[in-house]
Amino acid sequence: MAKKIVVVNAGPRKGWNTDTLLNEAARGAESAGAEVIRFDLFRLEKYTGCISCFGCKRNQFKGHCICKDGLTPVLDAIRESDGLIIGSPNYLSELTASFRALYERLIFQNLTYNMETPCCNEHPVPVLLVMTSNAPEGMYADMVEGYRQTLERFVGPAKAYVAGDTLQLKDYSKTDWQWSMFDPAHKQERHDTVFPNQCREVYELGKAMAE
Repeated sequence: MAKKIVVVNAGPRKGWNTDTLLNEAARGAESAGAEVIRFDLFRLEKYTGCISCFGCKRNQFKGHCICKDGLTPVLDAIRESDGLIIGSPNYLSELTASFRALYERLIFQNLTYNMETPCCNEHPVPVLLVMTSNAPEGMYADMVEGYRQTLERFVGPAKAYVAGDTLQLKDYSKTDWQWSMFDPAHKQERHDTVFPNQCREVYELGKAMAE
Protein backbone atom coordinates (compact mmCIF):
# COMPACT_ATOMS: atom_id res chain seq x y z
CA MET A 1 0.00 0.00 0.00
CA ALA A 2 1.30 3.45 -0.91
CA LYS A 3 2.40 5.67 1.93
CA LYS A 4 0.47 8.88 2.57
CA ILE A 5 2.68 11.94 2.98
CA VAL A 6 1.18 15.24 4.12
CA VAL A 7 2.86 18.37 2.78
CA VAL A 8 2.04 21.65 4.52
CA ASN A 9 3.08 25.06 3.22
CA ALA A 10 3.10 27.67 5.99
CA GLY A 11 4.25 30.41 3.63
CA PRO A 12 2.07 32.74 1.53
CA ARG A 13 4.02 33.08 -1.72
CA LYS A 14 3.22 30.65 -4.50
CA GLY A 15 6.16 29.72 -6.71
CA TRP A 16 8.81 31.10 -4.41
CA ASN A 17 11.42 29.53 -2.15
CA THR A 18 9.37 27.65 0.45
CA ASP A 19 6.72 26.61 -2.05
CA THR A 20 9.33 25.42 -4.54
CA LEU A 21 11.24 23.34 -1.98
CA LEU A 22 8.03 21.73 -0.73
CA ASN A 23 7.02 20.92 -4.28
CA GLU A 24 10.38 19.21 -4.81
CA ALA A 25 10.08 17.24 -1.57
CA ALA A 26 6.58 16.19 -2.66
CA ARG A 27 7.88 15.13 -6.06
CA GLY A 28 10.53 13.04 -4.34
CA ALA A 29 7.90 11.33 -2.20
CA GLU A 30 5.72 10.68 -5.25
CA SER A 31 8.69 9.22 -7.12
CA ALA A 32 8.86 6.56 -4.41
CA GLY A 33 5.19 5.74 -4.85
CA ALA A 34 3.68 7.86 -2.08
CA GLU A 35 0.33 9.59 -2.20
CA VAL A 36 0.86 13.28 -1.35
CA ILE A 37 -1.83 15.34 0.39
CA ARG A 38 -1.09 19.07 0.19
CA PHE A 39 -2.29 21.95 2.37
CA ASP A 40 -1.51 25.66 2.01
CA LEU A 41 -2.18 27.29 5.35
CA PHE A 42 -2.67 30.75 3.87
CA ARG A 43 -5.52 29.42 1.73
CA LEU A 44 -7.52 27.53 4.34
CA GLU A 45 -10.78 28.53 5.99
CA LYS A 46 -10.42 30.65 9.12
CA TYR A 47 -8.45 29.04 11.98
CA THR A 48 -6.57 29.92 15.14
CA GLY A 49 -3.75 28.61 17.24
CA CYS A 50 -4.41 26.63 20.41
CA ILE A 51 -7.30 28.17 22.41
CA SER A 52 -6.27 26.35 25.62
CA CYS A 53 -9.65 24.65 26.04
CA PHE A 54 -7.93 21.48 27.36
CA GLY A 55 -10.42 19.30 25.53
CA CYS A 56 -7.52 17.16 24.26
CA LYS A 57 -6.66 16.36 27.90
CA ARG A 58 -9.86 14.32 28.33
CA ASN A 59 -9.47 10.58 27.81
CA GLN A 60 -12.15 10.40 25.12
CA PHE A 61 -10.27 12.95 22.98
CA LYS A 62 -6.71 11.84 23.75
CA GLY A 63 -4.37 12.96 20.98
CA HIS A 64 -7.13 14.89 19.18
CA CYS A 65 -7.59 18.64 19.09
CA ILE A 66 -11.35 19.22 19.50
CA CYS A 67 -11.36 22.76 18.12
CA LYS A 68 -13.15 22.62 14.76
CA ASP A 69 -11.95 25.09 12.12
CA GLY A 70 -9.78 25.29 9.01
CA LEU A 71 -6.95 23.33 10.64
CA THR A 72 -9.09 20.32 11.53
CA PRO A 73 -8.63 18.51 8.18
CA VAL A 74 -4.88 19.21 8.36
CA LEU A 75 -4.57 17.69 11.82
CA ASP A 76 -6.74 14.72 10.82
CA ALA A 77 -4.62 14.07 7.71
CA ILE A 78 -1.37 14.24 9.68
CA ARG A 79 -2.74 11.84 12.28
CA GLU A 80 -3.54 9.30 9.56
CA SER A 81 -0.39 9.85 7.50
CA ASP A 82 2.93 8.08 7.12
CA GLY A 83 4.96 11.28 7.10
CA LEU A 84 4.79 15.07 7.40
CA ILE A 85 6.73 17.61 5.36
CA ILE A 86 6.14 21.16 6.58
CA GLY A 87 7.82 24.34 5.43
CA SER A 88 7.85 27.98 6.46
CA PRO A 89 9.80 31.10 5.59
CA ASN A 90 11.53 32.96 8.37
CA TYR A 91 9.56 36.02 9.47
CA LEU A 92 11.27 38.39 11.90
CA SER A 93 13.56 35.66 13.28
CA GLU A 94 10.71 33.16 13.67
CA LEU A 95 8.50 30.92 11.57
CA THR A 96 5.21 32.31 10.30
CA ALA A 97 2.15 32.84 12.48
CA SER A 98 0.38 30.27 10.31
CA PHE A 99 3.07 27.71 11.11
CA ARG A 100 2.80 28.53 14.81
CA ALA A 101 -0.97 28.04 14.80
CA LEU A 102 -0.63 24.52 13.39
CA TYR A 103 2.42 23.77 15.52
CA GLU A 104 0.57 24.68 18.73
CA ARG A 105 -2.41 22.52 17.87
CA LEU A 106 -0.27 19.63 16.60
CA ILE A 107 1.96 19.48 19.65
CA PHE A 108 -0.46 20.33 22.45
CA GLN A 109 -2.93 17.59 21.54
CA ASN A 110 -0.21 15.03 22.31
CA LEU A 111 1.14 16.66 25.47
CA THR A 112 -0.16 14.90 28.60
CA TYR A 113 1.55 16.79 31.46
CA ASN A 114 2.32 13.32 32.82
CA MET A 115 5.95 12.76 33.80
CA GLU A 116 5.88 9.02 33.08
CA THR A 117 4.21 9.33 29.65
CA PRO A 118 4.53 12.96 28.51
CA CYS A 119 3.35 12.16 24.98
CA CYS A 120 0.17 10.28 24.06
CA ASN A 121 0.85 10.08 20.31
CA GLU A 122 0.13 6.46 19.37
CA HIS A 123 1.08 6.88 15.71
CA PRO A 124 4.51 8.56 15.37
CA VAL A 125 5.29 9.71 11.82
CA PRO A 126 8.56 11.08 10.42
CA VAL A 127 8.75 14.83 9.97
CA LEU A 128 10.78 17.02 7.63
CA LEU A 129 10.82 20.69 8.67
CA VAL A 130 11.96 23.07 5.91
CA MET A 131 12.77 26.71 6.63
CA THR A 132 13.77 29.36 4.10
CA SER A 133 15.39 32.65 5.03
CA ASN A 134 17.11 35.60 3.41
CA ALA A 135 19.64 35.41 6.27
CA PRO A 136 22.60 33.01 6.24
CA GLU A 137 21.69 29.39 6.97
CA GLY A 138 23.38 29.16 10.35
CA MET A 139 21.84 32.30 11.86
CA TYR A 140 18.75 30.58 13.27
CA ALA A 141 20.19 27.14 13.88
CA ASP A 142 19.20 27.05 17.55
CA MET A 143 15.64 28.10 16.82
CA VAL A 144 15.18 25.50 14.09
CA GLU A 145 16.77 22.81 16.25
CA GLY A 146 14.32 23.63 19.04
CA TYR A 147 11.40 23.07 16.69
CA ARG A 148 12.98 19.87 15.38
CA GLN A 149 13.40 18.46 18.87
CA THR A 150 9.83 19.23 19.88
CA LEU A 151 8.43 17.75 16.68
CA GLU A 152 10.51 14.64 17.27
CA ARG A 153 9.25 14.32 20.81
CA PHE A 154 5.55 14.72 20.05
CA VAL A 155 5.05 13.84 16.36
CA GLY A 156 7.83 11.50 15.21
CA PRO A 157 11.46 11.24 14.08
CA ALA A 158 12.29 14.69 12.71
CA LYS A 159 14.81 16.25 10.38
CA ALA A 160 15.30 19.94 9.61
CA TYR A 161 16.47 21.54 6.38
CA VAL A 162 17.36 25.23 6.06
CA ALA A 163 17.79 27.13 2.81
CA GLY A 164 19.34 30.49 3.63
CA ASP A 165 20.44 33.61 1.79
CA THR A 166 17.48 33.24 -0.55
CA LEU A 167 16.31 35.47 -3.37
CA GLN A 168 13.28 37.50 -2.29
CA LEU A 169 12.43 39.48 -5.43
CA LYS A 170 12.91 39.10 -9.15
CA ASP A 171 14.04 42.71 -9.41
CA TYR A 172 15.30 44.49 -6.29
CA SER A 173 15.53 47.80 -8.19
CA LYS A 174 11.74 48.09 -8.35
CA THR A 175 11.31 48.51 -4.60
CA ASP A 176 10.38 52.01 -3.41
CA TRP A 177 13.10 51.90 -0.78
CA GLN A 178 16.68 51.03 -1.55
CA TRP A 179 17.36 47.66 0.05
CA SER A 180 21.01 48.36 0.69
CA MET A 181 21.25 45.45 3.11
CA PHE A 182 21.33 43.03 0.16
CA ASP A 183 23.49 42.53 -2.90
CA PRO A 184 20.99 41.70 -5.67
CA ALA A 185 23.68 40.24 -7.94
CA HIS A 186 24.84 37.90 -5.19
CA LYS A 187 21.27 36.90 -4.39
CA GLN A 188 20.57 36.06 -8.01
CA GLU A 189 23.81 34.13 -8.45
CA ARG A 190 23.10 32.06 -5.36
CA HIS A 191 19.55 31.42 -6.55
CA ASP A 192 20.89 30.24 -9.91
CA THR A 193 23.72 28.07 -8.55
CA VAL A 194 22.92 26.97 -4.98
CA PHE A 195 19.13 26.82 -4.88
CA PRO A 196 18.89 24.11 -7.57
CA ASN A 197 21.13 21.91 -5.40
CA GLN A 198 18.87 22.56 -2.42
CA CYS A 199 15.89 21.53 -4.52
CA ARG A 200 17.63 18.26 -5.33
CA GLU A 201 18.47 17.69 -1.67
CA VAL A 202 14.89 18.10 -0.45
CA TYR A 203 13.71 15.94 -3.34
CA GLU A 204 15.91 13.15 -1.97
CA LEU A 205 14.66 13.76 1.58
CA GLY A 206 11.06 13.49 0.39
CA LYS A 207 11.90 10.34 -1.53
CA ALA A 208 13.61 8.80 1.51
CA MET A 209 10.57 9.51 3.67
CA ALA A 210 8.33 7.60 1.27
CA GLU A 211 10.61 4.61 0.79
